[in-house]
Amino acid sequence: MVQTAIQLYSLRDIDASLPEVLDLVGDTSFDGVEFAHRVGSDDVDVDAVLEALERNGLESAAAHVGLEALEEEYEAMTELYETLGCETLVVPWLDPKQFASEDAVADTADRLERVATDLAEDGFDLHYHNHDQEFVSLGEGTAMDELLARAPTVGFEIDLGWARAAGADPVEVVDEHADRISYAHFADADAETMACVELGDGDLDVEAALEAVRRADVEWYVYEHDEPDTPRESLAHGAETLDSFR
Repeated sequence: MVQTAIQLYSLRDIDASLPEVLDLVGDTSFDGVEFAHRVGSDDVDVDAVLEALERNGLESAAAHVGLEALEEEYEAMTELYETLGCETLVVPWLDPKQFASEDAVADTADRLERVATDLAEDGFDLHYHNHDQEFVSLGEGTAMDELLARAPTVGFEIDLGWARAAGADPVEVVDEHADRISYAHFADADAETMACVELGDGDLDVEAALEAVRRADVEWYVYEHDEPDTPRESLAHGAETLDSFR
């Protein structure tokens, strides 16, 4: 059965502690959350986060973790997310220069594959989350195609809105890589200005993308709005919208 989550980056501007933010999510129909930052930082009580997840019936769907953090602080990262019951880690961003040539993509894929192999031995999955820079033309396809071909252990968390803003057809991308996609970000953007907008207000054909995601049997639908004017209203809108997709 499809489960829904919110990427907590969408709620970063809410003036509340992380456990309090999880209480807000718990008031919606979301099944889980995708962490957006290191919840083990000095100002966050991991035990309090665990308690908030439990009292709100929320799952740790995944966590966005930088590649350098996974390379340089591997033990700390895996210990933290094991404590949180989070088995899927997602690299959320890499610089455009890392997709600018076949050699650059090969180096990027090697780094991801090394980390993914280590994580698999410790019971974790590694995925990669796109923005627009991954869809530059490269060879007979895109840099994203090349990356996935060179890093077979790495899953693909597709951001549908950013794929569309980059000029790709999200339906074709999902159909092409369906066997690599367990998480789909339902986000939206204005392709002309590249500004993040509320889901349904941008250039993403939401219904067509939804049908593709359904065909691919994607397990988690993740809502995200990078720059909401009113995060609490965006939270409610995202929950209601993704709930209607089940």
